[in-house]
Amino acid sequence: MGFLINGQPLAVGRPFTDADGTQYPSNWLRLASEDEKAAIGITWEADPAPVDNRFYWDHDLPKRLEDEPAVDPDGDPVLDADGVQIINKGLKTEWVAQQKQIAGSLLAPTDWYVTRKAETGAAIPADVLAYREAVRTTSGTREAEINACTTTEELAALLTNLAEVYDEATDSRVANTEPFITPWPEQ
Repeated sequence: MGFLINGQPLAVGRPFTDADGTQYPSNWLRLASEDEKAAIGITWEADPAPVDNRFYWDHDLPKRLEDEPAVDPDGDPVLDADGVQIINKGLKTEWVAQQKQIAGSLLAPTDWYVTRKAETGAAIPADVLAYREAVRTTSGTREAEINACTTTEELAALLTNLAEVYDEATDSRVANTEPFITPWPEQ
């Protein structure tokens, strides 16, 4: 927000007039002390914290967590061109789909081993098989963790908390005690 006078924003570097009609020059806000500003009713209001638009429409308006059938203002189903009711996807569906996409992109560089085995019978190295299995397992775990969330706040915390946090007492990184999503395996 910034500086306010009588609830109205003041632009730094612009002249202004107070409620009594006193005019102030463009450099007054930069040069005045906090006491001088307070004496004429100028207050400071910090900008609100940014909204994480992956999970919220606004500070007090979370996005829908679950899928729901689309309806028009009269409550009638909204149908697609084939007459099938449209489903508005919730955050869980979107984030689960993203996990599947990430897993596919992690598996893609080693897909050629699978193709080679199918075409020639050549063995897939054990470390590649183990990594591919770890990716599939982790994807399933992450999807289950997402689906277990019951609120948008819980989902946002799960997906934004880090697995490790800094501990000042030990001057080291330690496991986070808050919920966090299972990390992807390293190759």
